[in-house]
Amino acid sequence: MSDLPWRHTRREVQVAGMPARPSVAELIERFEKRQGLVGIVGLGYVGLPLAATFAESGVSVVGFDIDQSKVEELRAGRSYIRHIDSGRLARVVADSLPRRAEGKFHPTSDFSLLRECDAILICVPTPLSPNRDPDLSYVERTAETIAEYLRPGQLVVLESTTYPGTTDEVVKEILERSGLRVGIDVHLAFSPEREDPNNPNFTTRTIPKLVGGVTEACGRVAAALYGAVLEKVVPVSSARVAEAAKLLENIYRCVNIALVNELKVLFDRMGIDIWEVIDAAATKPFGFTPFYPGPGLGGHCIPIDPFYLSWKAREYELTTRFIELAGEINHAMPAYVIGKLADALNERQKSLKGARVLVLGVAYKKDLDDTRESPALRLMDLLLRKGAQVRYHDPYVPYLKRSRNYDFNMVSVPLTRDELERADAVVVATDHSVFDYEFIVSASQLVIDTRNATRNVRHGREKIVRA
Repeated sequence: MSDLPWRHTRREVQVAGMPARPSVAELIERFEKRQGLVGIVGLGYVGLPLAATFAESGVSVVGFDIDQSKVEELRAGRSYIRHIDSGRLARVVADSLPRRAEGKFHPTSDFSLLRECDAILICVPTPLSPNRDPDLSYVERTAETIAEYLRPGQLVVLESTTYPGTTDEVVKEILERSGLRVGIDVHLAFSPEREDPNNPNFTTRTIPKLVGGVTEACGRVAAALYGAVLEKVVPVSSARVAEAAKLLENIYRCVNIALVNELKVLFDRMGIDIWEVIDAAATKPFGFTPFYPGPGLGGHCIPIDPFYLSWKAREYELTTRFIELAGEINHAMPAYVIGKLADALNERQKSLKGARVLVLGVAYKKDLDDTRESPALRLMDLLLRKGAQVRYHDPYVPYLKRSRNYDFNMVSVPLTRDELERADAVVVATDHSVFDYEFIVSASQLVIDTRNATRNVRHGREKIVRA
């Protein structure tokens, strides 16, 4: 812990030439004038675009990450995330700690610089344990580090998705171990990330930003920070409301995707095309929102976040049956795809064991390089367990690194006619736009399409099995 005098006496100290404990009004004015220094902890798919957005708006940012290789890449102006342009970062990156209101971005692994920041935004992962319980270890360790350098007048905002009460019950308690009181000495709020990578219609700047404070003043301070750089800020009455709203957004999608996945299985047995059914229903101009089936759920939100609420519900002696059922249905989809593949091979007098299977796309979403919770990885794991010979091609994922659940040690193979012809089956797991599906179908013996990617293919449709 630091030996700064306020740790023991709460005396006013000078940090970077400013009073250590500005009033709420002074802090709001500082943020509204874009004169505060913002620290962002976690420079991944959420923190990095947020840092770039603040810097581009004239607010100086210090980005913190424990991965020194990422820090070095960013300092060189190189992005390690495909949809975040390196040129965008190069225009705002700074080698050293930027001055306030300079509009620069300084990546670092030196967490002592947290003391210099007026606002600290937490953008770290919130995964599930193997038993589908919340794993808050990243949030807790980050809060402990912040508490070590916390000074009066700072704003701390949690952006990581979590269950209602985390900000009040977990982060607040850790920060107050510093001797500073939330709502009096420092400010604390929750503002959920709403990133949708590669969405052509919305960016970090244009997506409405929910903000809920632990106290009313905390909420106003946080709203001022985001309001200075984002187009629309939506204040809510508390951090718990903001936490619950984020979970509702993802549970809504999870449950509806589970519904169409269940109908996919039913309609397949009935000889009805689920995709045509959805397109037909979507012609109704009110009361219906189309959701689409697939090989399972992927990404950092929908497969994980609903279970944060189902876990918390047990504290109140309630069972969230919709969430649990949706999870069961979506989790079963990779096995359903494997079953369709095995049946299709069997009709061709082939066994799944020993079959050469080429998986196309391992990212969780089209045109991304993000494999987090990708159902393609679960598909590959099941195939290998059943004795298939598995290879993959993904233009955005050149090699599969070790992850929390898998260690494939594979590299992407070229998508050539020879590679397609050699495969007993080709599984379209992610429908990247760059794939030439006419070519893929023409060169393949069998195509298992989990995304309706081959809907416009004109020739060789007898080779296609939808799953």
